[in-house]
Amino acid sequence: MNPFTYERASDRQMALALGSQPGAKYLGGGTNLVDLMRETIEHPAMLVDVTGLSCAIEETGDGGLRMGAGVKNTTVAADRRVRERYPLLAEAVLAGASAQIRNMATVGGNLLQRTRCGYFYDAAAHCNKRTPGAGCDAIEGFNRMHAILGASASCVATHPSDMAVALAALDAAVTVEGRNGARHIPLVDFHVLRGETPHIESVLEAGELITAVTLPPGLAGRSSYRKVRDRASYAFALISVAVALDVQNGVVKEVRIALGGVAHKPWRARKAEAALKDGPATERAFHAAAHTELASAQALRDNAFKIELSERVIADTLVKLTALQEIR
Repeated sequence: MNPFTYERASDRQMALALGSQPGAKYLGGGTNLVDLMRETIEHPAMLVDVTGLSCAIEETGDGGLRMGAGVKNTTVAADRRVRERYPLLAEAVLAGASAQIRNMATVGGNLLQRTRCGYFYDAAAHCNKRTPGAGCDAIEGFNRMHAILGASASCVATHPSDMAVALAALDAAVTVEGRNGARHIPLVDFHVLRGETPHIESVLEAGELITAVTLPPGLAGRSSYRKVRDRASYAFALISVAVALDVQNGVVKEVRIALGGVAHKPWRARKAEAALKDGPATERAFHAAAHTELASAQALRDNAFKIELSERVIADTLVKLTALQEIR
């Protein structure tokens, strides 16, 4: 058993003061952190309960939305403004977990959940993410769920969040606060590909607290979140695709694509976007752009299927969104 103290923060200032103490961890919904404590992977000296802080979804002056870090996932998916302006975000949240977990999990906690790699959870396995320098048993082990993009010789785990993939496609920004004030970080830069230091998963500094996620005004056109998994309910993604697309007169005017289940972080498909921008909205062009994005993918023994699967789902999602725009 690992002893720890528990403090409930009554406001943000108290949370930051407590969170700056050695060994402190912020506790939101606890749907991942508490599990990691039970598995003796996380060993906080203090839990700082921040439930009840930053729990509103508010309009921004430019027509976007600001979601407090303490907002529950269920609230995000049910919010009329989210469903109407950012439907792919609502779809991603609903695809992510059971209703019971969505009722507990928070926006901030969702971004900070850790990998579900089986070797990370197995105390008998070598895992650089759990114990830096220990090695990575997944590379030569069972690696069907593991990364094909942005991996390294130190780690091939993937980020498990569905919500974060949608937020990456929506150009969301994360607001964090710490002893040195507030920072606003693009979601695509919040998680990191750390190569030889896979235990470092984000740009958060010691004691910093996520306070909000801001969505810019929604992209004109259509959007969708597609998740491919081994079973229809509550499984982590083999691969997932978040797409926002605006087609005018058969030409791609704007496109944003993010992938999940393929990398250490939500993967923004910049190469595919560049290949599609101002080009024809055709199935052939969609397949070519997806192939361009996956050209650098590196398969392991058990997950080569993810490369073709990703290409097909990207192209199919673009085709269907284009058709929806044509009949609107």
